[in-house]
Amino acid sequence: MEFSKPFLLSVGLIVAASTAQAKQVMCVFDLVGKNGDVFTLMRDYQLAAKNWGADIELKVGQNEGVIAEDFKAGKCDAVSITGMRGRQFNNFTGSLDAIGAIPDVSLAVKIMQGLANPTFAKFMTHGKYEVVGVIPVGDAFLMVNDRNINTVAKAAGKKIAVLDYDQAQKIMVQQIGAQAVSADVTNFGSKFNNGQVDIIGAPAAVFKPLELHKGLGAKGAIVNYPLLQVTGNLIIRPESFPAGFGQKSRDWVKSQLPRANSILGKMKADIPAKYWMQVPAGDKPGYQKLMRESRISLTKQGVYDRRMMKLLWQFRCKNEPQNFECALQDENYK
Repeated sequence: MEFSKPFLLSVGLIVAASTAQAKQVMCVFDLVGKNGDVFTLMRDYQLAAKNWGADIELKVGQNEGVIAEDFKAGKCDAVSITGMRGRQFNNFTGSLDAIGAIPDVSLAVKIMQGLANPTFAKFMTHGKYEVVGVIPVGDAFLMVNDRNINTVAKAAGKKIAVLDYDQAQKIMVQQIGAQAVSADVTNFGSKFNNGQVDIIGAPAAVFKPLELHKGLGAKGAIVNYPLLQVTGNLIIRPESFPAGFGQKSRDWVKSQLPRANSILGKMKADIPAKYWMQVPAGDKPGYQKLMRESRISLTKQGVYDRRMMKLLWQFRCKNEPQNFECALQDENYK
């Protein structure tokens, strides 16, 4: 059967039009919903993406687990989720959240700016997924319901909320002899506020929306010593987006990092000073060694990516060359 040229042309135009009109659905995790800072940033991203040939439809959700499963099931073409949850899609970027690997958010921003370089583009794709942006969510601090829990030894036997999908947290809690209580990002705050757990780890960004002052009460405190960096990942299925979208996206996200850093700094500063508990300078090397040993162990187990661990070791030692770990080669992976 032969088709006329006008017929074939009309079919081609219909196909082209349907392709051009197809929207990419991006599922956004924001604890606060449409009024949250993440969703606000994603609205700016949605607008910028039009310049790269994408027409993104945003869908916000407050259950990160459901969003990740919807992404795997093809219900979303892209997601904005935490790095810990995103580790299943890309272990390289998912290892930025490694315990003690990035000591402060300022260094985190420098590292994220470096990762946006096209040199690292090959590490951004894993299987059918591509990381098209990494943003800081802030230092994760221990929050305790009793400020007498001021050493690792005193945490033994206490109940600590651990994210049920993060193997690293479970192992760390076991090492210090505490009791792990399974939680997720939707309920760890309420478990702390209701007294179901004694300790949580969380960034300053969630202090106000989760009303964590309730869990701290009159006796609690926030230990002013970052355990790790919480990150956000933008991840897509590349075949659903125009060619070259990934690098353009990473460049745009890089341009927003100073803005994100400023917002995070304000969030920390807004927490009342009475809640902060300082760590004695003499105790810090011990904590650093404990986290370092845990990080190396978890890397050997395959939880963290060796390439990222080496890169972060190089960044730390460039930033603080006199640190004891810089003379050691344990994380200088070959």
